[in-house]
Amino acid sequence: MKNEGLADRVIRVIVGLGILSLLFLLHGPAHWFGLIGLAPLITGLVGICPGYALLHIRTCPLQQK
Repeated sequence: MKNEGLADRVIRVIVGLGILSLLFLLHGPAHWFGLIGLAPLITGLVGICPGYALLHIRTCPLQQK
């Protein structure tokens, strides 16, 4: 079940892409830190955050059963 709302997902995708851009902007061994951007990008695209699940946080509206 998804636990991220639309605004949360959009912000995660933007932040993830921004961090991933470090792969292209930085040179040397530090540029690999840009791979950290995969975490917010993937969770934003999928809509499920494992950290939110562990802490029982939901930023999306509850679905009707």
